[in-house]
Amino acid sequence: MPDYTVILVCVAVVVVFSLLLMLLSRYKKCPSDKIMVIYGRVGTTADGAARPARCVHGGAAFILPVVQAYEYLDLTPLSISVDLKNALSKQNIRIDVPSRFTVGISTEQGIMQNAAERLLGLKLSEVQELAKDIIFGQLRLVIATMDIEEINTDRDKFLEAVSRNVETELRKIGLRLINVNVTDINDESGYIQALGREAAAKAINDAKKSVAEQDRDGSVGEANARRDQRIKVAAADSDAIEGENTAKMKIAASNAQLREKQAEALKIAVSAEKIQEAQAQEAAYAAQKIAENARALKEKATLEADVIVQTEIKKRRMEVEAEADAEQARRRARGDADAIFARMEAEARGTKEVLSRQAEGLSQVVSAAGGEPNSALRLMLADKMEQLMRIQVDAIKNVKFDKITVWDGGASGADGKTATAGFLSGLMKSLPPMNELFEMTGMKLPEFLGKPSDAARTGSAPDEA
Repeated sequence: MPDYTVILVCVAVVVVFSLLLMLLSRYKKCPSDKIMVIYGRVGTTADGAARPARCVHGGAAFILPVVQAYEYLDLTPLSISVDLKNALSKQNIRIDVPSRFTVGISTEQGIMQNAAERLLGLKLSEVQELAKDIIFGQLRLVIATMDIEEINTDRDKFLEAVSRNVETELRKIGLRLINVNVTDINDESGYIQALGREAAAKAINDAKKSVAEQDRDGSVGEANARRDQRIKVAAADSDAIEGENTAKMKIAASNAQLREKQAEALKIAVSAEKIQEAQAQEAAYAAQKIAENARALKEKATLEADVIVQTEIKKRRMEVEAEADAEQARRRARGDADAIFARMEAEARGTKEVLSRQAEGLSQVVSAAGGEPNSALRLMLADKMEQLMRIQVDAIKNVKFDKITVWDGGASGADGKTATAGFLSGLMKSLPPMNELFEMTGMKLPEFLGKPSDAARTGSAPDEA
């Protein structure tokens, strides 16, 4: 019994120690260069909605087992090179603005929550590409609202506008702008270079003007000294006049040089303006040409689609109708052929059956005649004799004579018959005699029906009709 107690105590100690280790392992500390994002069941917001995540920067937090998990967001700054080209300024002049931006994940509470919701799980390279896209768009937007003179001369204003716009957009995804460095600004038209030459010319003119003013002051002082000297020495008047004339000549020469430089600067500015107008018109003509070509291609494609599609539909319909007619003709022909074949097959079977029955009957007749074909033939003719006689009688049965006129002069012919008797005899001879009909069948007329005369055997007519 004491042994079981020790075992239970040991087991309880092990379980408690394991639970303690597990709880200690769920207590996570956040490094200073990272943000720990705890997600899962992390509580609710002020309006009662479930919080998507809880951010911890510095310090530590306890991660509940099963219902919570955590990941880190790296606070390492990202240096992004933005080589912006052909950005359109407010003056419709395209410029190149190569620059470098440094961004990082913000540690402000609201912005840090945005980073946890939108950047968690992304690599630094992916975050960099996302920020680069935002910077490109905002940089183009700022350039489109400013003149080239403002961008080139007032860099602080330009950087302030860029920082303000970019910072606003980056905060939406949890980033903050650390630094902006614009290396240089160039344009293909040479407008910025023209502005530089104009500024240089202006500086030179200002320097020359300052020199002239100093010369003028010196001349004035010299004139004043000579004036005092003329008071004392009358002979000094000529020198004073000469000095004044010399000063006037210098002033005139300086003014002439100033006007010349101003004219050159004006010429350069007008040339740059004309160049920009020409390039703008050229771009407009090129865009109009592209639009016209696109419209022509669209109209051509539409026309081709209308004609070709309708033609293909008509062709396909004709092919389908032709195939349907051909299939219908083939089926009709097969039906007619099957009907003809069935009819001919039925007729052949009927003919075969009739011939078979006739053959059986003939075989029985021959057997009844004792196997003699001639006797069988006579039996068959004797059986058909009544029909043959009826046919003979029917040949003249329906012959009607409304009126027969015989012109008989009473004279006898070579055979001693009158014309009337010859007519009646010839009419009766037009039918085969019964005796001859029996003889054709190989039989003899019974004697009770009468015996044939010699004249009948020879085929001559009797003397009397």
